[in-house]
Amino acid sequence: MTIPTTRLPSGTAVPVLGQGTWYMGEDSRDRAREVAALRLGLDLGMTLIDTAEMYADGGAEEVVGEAIAGRRDEVFLVSKVLPMNASRRGTIAACERSLKRLRTDRIDLYLLHWRGSHDFSETIAAFDTLMRDGKIGQWGVSNLDLQDMEELVGAPGGKGVQTNQLLYNLTRRGIEHDLQPWCRGRGIPIMAYSPIEQGRMLRHPELCRVADRHGATPAQVGLAWLLRQDGVIAIPKASDPAHVRDNRAATDLRLDEQDLADLDRSFPPPRGPRPLEML
Repeated sequence: MTIPTTRLPSGTAVPVLGQGTWYMGEDSRDRAREVAALRLGLDLGMTLIDTAEMYADGGAEEVVGEAIAGRRDEVFLVSKVLPMNASRRGTIAACERSLKRLRTDRIDLYLLHWRGSHDFSETIAAFDTLMRDGKIGQWGVSNLDLQDMEELVGAPGGKGVQTNQLLYNLTRRGIEHDLQPWCRGRGIPIMAYSPIEQGRMLRHPELCRVADRHGATPAQVGLAWLLRQDGVIAIPKASDPAHVRDNRAATDLRLDEQDLADLDRSFPPPRGPRPLEML
């Protein structure tokens, strides 16, 4: 069940709709359900799975490791190093811990979770070592604003960045003013986390009206709004089978000009630069 793809600067094609895992792994009683949801997502073609060492203090990576057991070659696996660990030696050690929890020998895309006190040059050097050793395929970043990105690509090896994972949805459009165009101009996809604002926007009247016109759910409209854009990857988290199937169906929803105009009125784009938002 093929999902449309976008390309990283390296040329690697990745699905534009993946699966997030933030808040997974926090309660052992939910583990079987979370594993089943991720496996269902794989069955439906959502083969990009995003996780991080921060999520449930490694618990989410353990859930992912169980979910992808026996299916590793189907998966484009993304994880993240915490900024406190992002020194040259610390990044390598953190990656090795993640690999153990994930029960795999490689991470396809390894991200700096947000900027910390370590110089970009240290983290990039560690990423290069991990790539050379076959422990990661490529690297990227998360939660970096425009100034950070400009500094990053100016650092030695910094032009190897493959994505910037950012908070982006209808209610969080600040990146559209400058950061998203900058990334688009360099072929760097945006990976949108919390693409439906952790459910908080789903009762908005306009979103519900657009959904009703299409016989869709508000979540599907929110995802379709993101997925219509070139160079955007959405990674909603779902641990309920119905939600997994709803997310997958969003790739088939086509919003028309009236839909987009109505959504712009209710969720206006930025008129100027805004500080980068994070959750």
